[in-house]
Amino acid sequence: MSCSKIFSGDLPELINEIIKNFQNDYSTLHSCILVNRLWCRLAIPLLWENPFSISTGNYNFIEIYLYNLNDHLKTKLNEYQIIDCFLPSNTLFNYPSFIRYLNIRKITPSIEKWLEANDVTSKFSNIYFLPNLILESVLEFKRLINMSLIKLFIENEVNLHTFEIEINTYNSEYCDNILEMILQNPNFINKIGNLKVSILCSSTLTDNRVLQIINSHQNLKRILLGYDNLSLYQSLLLSKESSCSNTLNTIIFYSINLNGIINLVKVFEKLNVLESVHIIYCSYLGNFIQHIINLTKPFKLKSLFISGKLQIDLSQALLQKSGNYLENFGYENYFEGSDYVTIYNQSFKQQLLELVIKYCRNIKFLDLDRFKIHITSPIFDLIENIKQKLNYLSISVRNCEDSNINLILQNLGKTLPSKLEYLNLILYIEAKDFEVFLKNSQDIFFKKLLINNVMREYNENINILPYIKEYIMKKKRVKYLAIKNTLISRYNRYNRYNRKNVDLFNLKDEVKEFNLHNIKVLGYTNLSTDIYKFVNENN
Repeated sequence: MSCSKIFSGDLPELINEIIKNFQNDYSTLHSCILVNRLWCRLAIPLLWENPFSISTGNYNFIEIYLYNLNDHLKTKLNEYQIIDCFLPSNTLFNYPSFIRYLNIRKITPSIEKWLEANDVTSKFSNIYFLPNLILESVLEFKRLINMSLIKLFIENEVNLHTFEIEINTYNSEYCDNILEMILQNPNFINKIGNLKVSILCSSTLTDNRVLQIINSHQNLKRILLGYDNLSLYQSLLLSKESSCSNTLNTIIFYSINLNGIINLVKVFEKLNVLESVHIIYCSYLGNFIQHIINLTKPFKLKSLFISGKLQIDLSQALLQKSGNYLENFGYENYFEGSDYVTIYNQSFKQQLLELVIKYCRNIKFLDLDRFKIHITSPIFDLIENIKQKLNYLSISVRNCEDSNINLILQNLGKTLPSKLEYLNLILYIEAKDFEVFLKNSQDIFFKKLLINNVMREYNENINILPYIKEYIMKKKRVKYLAIKNTLISRYNRYNRYNRKNVDLFNLKDEVKEFNLHNIKVLGYTNLSTDIYKFVNENN
């Protein structure tokens, strides 16, 4: 719905289109608020449509939501003698009504960060003196806020573009009550545009409630099944009453025993609008492939991440059938407990890479884990083969001879595409070799550059920060930067060097210097992504 239909008044269409173009540019949207009243009214809804996913580090939106609670819920929160001091005296908009994207997993972490930022735990210590009572009260307080926010969205009759039920071990204790509340309010379900379900941890009760919501909504778009939680698969996809045949377009299997999936051909043949399948570190992949190659329909495999043994002929059969659809690929070593296993791993990996080069030309996300020096040639052949599409690249090299690292860095700098969204290097890096890489890649722009310098010992040749400043910072070739294991040397009181390995993000003076060049330094863990996070957030 256009903004001219949301707000009264005659809004110029040009301004409307300008504001829409800033949808995910939060700093610009904040600037728009200051232009005038009209721009403010247009920008505010965009800023508040997905607040639990905005990584600004500011979680004050929680207290603005709490201000909008009904009197009954405010009274319950006030029993903790804490909440009043955080709430604003008034608000200009009905902010809860603007939400359009909601993932129930992201609510609790946002609450916790808001509590941490406001030092709420210490305030509980002033009220409750026994440690067990403090912990219990904090947990109950978080639970109450969580449920209150869901209740707030229901009462505001929000129109959600996307609602995601994501359940894992961390949030499972909250989910049953949330799901029950949602089931008691069918109008909330009916106003959901796209429903997504991700199940990593569940119970029979949870599965039943999720199924009720799916069947009530009748427009499930995506489902993620993980850690052998297959009961939902059986009930949902094999049921005669299933409403997913003409709605489900994405299936993600994550760390699942694929041997437990029955009637596989029957299930995939009945899914009429299935656009992408993602297989991420699942076991018994060989049995799965034997069924898949018999499908009469195309099998649109978008992600394949292999961990463990797999016959090379089955790999070839799968890539022959689905390689043209493949966009995300990686291989993770299983335990190398013997020389035989190590040799098998590397031999299989080399053959697999050759098959990927042959059949897969549309890879955008490539994760190369712990390969050996002698198979670098097919790796760079693969990168060269897909460089027009490649956007995310992670390379991990361990236990390599020092003399060969320079070969990897030299070839990589010459092979990369002119622009990358994401590059993560997990290497044993010496400064002189890294300088060669930076020189060879000096025409390349990285939106996110991450470096984990896997150092085996302290020496004078591993401080790469000066080269980062010379070739990256001064030329503004990066938007976001993270470096783990930065070598810092300082004289101590005895005129000796203290050397320690730290995350660049923790060096405040260095962070400020990079900020002056419009480069944002983040913690390595915060900036890094993996295939689970990538697929889950982009599908």
